[in-house]
Amino acid sequence: MLTKKTHDTFKYMQMNFKRKTNWIALAKGLTFITTAWLSTMPSFGQEQIPYKVPPQSIVDLIDAPQIPNIKISNDGTWMLILESPGFETVEQIAQPVLGLAGIRINPITYTTVGENSGAFRSIKIKNIKTNEEFTFEGLPQNIQLSDITWSPSETSLAFLNKTLKQTELWVADLQSRQAKKILDQVNDTFGKTFQWKNDNELLVQQIAFADQEVPKENPVPKGPIVQENLDGITPARTYQNLLGNAYDEELMAYYLSSKLVEVNKNGQAKDIGVSGILKNSSYAPNGEYLLIEKIVRPYSYLVPIQLFPTEVSILKLTDKTSTRVHTIPLADNLPISFDAVVAGPRNFSWRKDKDATLLWTAAADKGNPNENSEVRDELFEATAPFAINNATKVYAGKYRIRQVLWGTGFGIIEESWRKDRTSQLSLIDAKTNKVLRILANRKSEDTYSDPGNLLVDKKGILRGDNKGNIYTQGLGASPEGDRPFIMRWNVFSTKQDTLYKSKRNYYEEPLYYDLKETIYVFRESSTVSPNVFSIGIKSKQEKQMTHFADPYPSLQNVQKTLLSYPRKDGLKLSATLYLPENFKTGDKPLPVLIWAYPREFKTREAAGQVKGSPNRYPRLAFRSPVFWVTRGYAVLDQADMPIVGEGSNEPNDTFIQQIEDNAKALIDYVVDLGVADRSRIGVGGHSYGAFMTANLLAHTDLFAAGIARSGAYNRTLTPFGFQGESRTYWQAKDVYDKMSPFTYAPNIKKPLLLTHGMDDENSGTFPIQSERLYAAIKGHGGVVRLVLLPKEFHGYRSREGVLHTFWEQDQWLENHVKNRKDK
Repeated sequence: MLTKKTHDTFKYMQMNFKRKTNWIALAKGLTFITTAWLSTMPSFGQEQIPYKVPPQSIVDLIDAPQIPNIKISNDGTWMLILESPGFETVEQIAQPVLGLAGIRINPITYTTVGENSGAFRSIKIKNIKTNEEFTFEGLPQNIQLSDITWSPSETSLAFLNKTLKQTELWVADLQSRQAKKILDQVNDTFGKTFQWKNDNELLVQQIAFADQEVPKENPVPKGPIVQENLDGITPARTYQNLLGNAYDEELMAYYLSSKLVEVNKNGQAKDIGVSGILKNSSYAPNGEYLLIEKIVRPYSYLVPIQLFPTEVSILKLTDKTSTRVHTIPLADNLPISFDAVVAGPRNFSWRKDKDATLLWTAAADKGNPNENSEVRDELFEATAPFAINNATKVYAGKYRIRQVLWGTGFGIIEESWRKDRTSQLSLIDAKTNKVLRILANRKSEDTYSDPGNLLVDKKGILRGDNKGNIYTQGLGASPEGDRPFIMRWNVFSTKQDTLYKSKRNYYEEPLYYDLKETIYVFRESSTVSPNVFSIGIKSKQEKQMTHFADPYPSLQNVQKTLLSYPRKDGLKLSATLYLPENFKTGDKPLPVLIWAYPREFKTREAAGQVKGSPNRYPRLAFRSPVFWVTRGYAVLDQADMPIVGEGSNEPNDTFIQQIEDNAKALIDYVVDLGVADRSRIGVGGHSYGAFMTANLLAHTDLFAAGIARSGAYNRTLTPFGFQGESRTYWQAKDVYDKMSPFTYAPNIKKPLLLTHGMDDENSGTFPIQSERLYAAIKGHGGVVRLVLLPKEFHGYRSREGVLHTFWEQDQWLENHVKNRKDK
């Protein structure tokens, strides 16, 4: 019998074969597979190279400490200062990974695996009232904290520690300043890993089959794998890491199954008798019932686990009796639409303002947006025994119900309709369910009119009072850039008061407001790194609460400007320009790197709104192009690439023309400013930005070279929709073909660098997309280089992988943009 560790390694290798990972890398253990155009000879080659390192100015920025993450307790007493670990090592990301039912897990530690682990390597606690700062005693070295959660009274913290061997649950006491592990073998693969029951107990998902061997695959097949569609239209978007056979089903059940245990802060645990693949569990506000959502058969090989059948039940905790409420069916036949949902009840939750009232939504249009219906969604509630057929209708919505929040005597229902970008907030009476008024009806892409997010307390109740006052926090988009705000909104009178707005020449992100006098903000500017400040709303008194060092001193004097410029049709566009600190007006124009990502809009007005802020301090990550300002380039980040389709027109109908118009408008503008050399402009992007880059090189002569990372280039491989496109290939064949740079590979003559993570998990961006585009360009004599990064996902995770990617980009820009020979 295979040992668990041996099985995990073997299964991981199988997965890589199954996902068409380059066999040479698996067979020979190569560090890189780099398929390159060799500039020194008219031939094409494939070579193994070790990881490379870019120039030191880039390495210093990659290795700079991360700006700390700040969390403030709901009562405003404690500030948590959390340090991110930065990029992992290649050894760390080389741990085994299993792809099952659309998710990826580490089969050793029972955690999900993604490009951002959300873990922190250190924690400091600051008493906001006394300014005292301390750390917990008892924490292990090399800790990886995640899922940090306050206890109900906010006197303790619970969090996960993800070691190389397992996932553990820890609790830290704020009074004693002690931390200790209370549970081993926590299952963090799927569902709600843990939650506080009360100040002394937590509900935790523990590994269900820890004492059993991993299922062994029979090398002799039992028979063929069959899929069949006898009735009905069952389209599905392109997903990765899906179930492929009965053995995958066994592995999913083995790794994703949990048992629920209640454990106290002393580590004493009791099994409450609930197990399975748990999608969700939550206590009723009075603590007497537990809502449980469990994945059940039939499974699907076409859609991820989030769309599998879900059995909804209620466990009465006093006598452990369980009542099945409903089973949400398999959602593998939804129409291709962002507004499509399953027919019947869905989205079960507890009403936060009542002791034990179950709330759910049901589609009045059978979940099909193409059905004519005055009512799209209905909201229902029921008390014990929680019978679906004996429920009270709370609300009938014109659009899809996305969220329900409760205040003192009222509720606010958030609806939206993706097709026309409508967003609506409705006010209802909490007792009678009568609709009192429509609080807001707007277009979701209109950022200038966004009232912000409704603020809730630790119980999920709207923060406010019994006079109808609630509070919102928003981005504050405006023609001068983002200016975040805190607003008081009286839902009865509809009066809105902006209590605080980020001051000019700064970007201030609200962290906490005490509803009286004091607001805490993360303040930064284009040249000053972020720190926390307390501000008196009435007194205007300010106090700096933290003194974090500038992580990027080399960028301190970089020139940063938010540009606004017109497209040829008059549409206003924006981009953020970074210039080297020593550049002066009248100097020789610079080589340029433009980095962008297309976005779709249904109105010109929304597309023309200013995005971002000129006052933000750079946040550098592997997706950022700002690194190259240290290499003497003018960098244009977040360059607007709006694709507008008004009325009955869809944005993608004119995708190619619009990205060309966007790019030409920006290039003309920065050339006229005197900062850009028109003959030395490179363009790049990640994912959909890579798709854009390949198209710009295929259809325009605006650029010297391109960088395309982890993109999709052949839209026939995503035939049931992609990005914001909801039409299928057969409904819009001409659009799919014209938008595919693969179709126009013979036209790509300017140098194109393609990079791709070999384990890309993102929907639609299979590594084969880059492999096939490379082969097509190569076959027509184009200048192209393909770099496949082992163990990397859609977002690159390892320090070695990111540094090598930047080395590739730097070499490409130096050779084909800054010092290009074919002007």
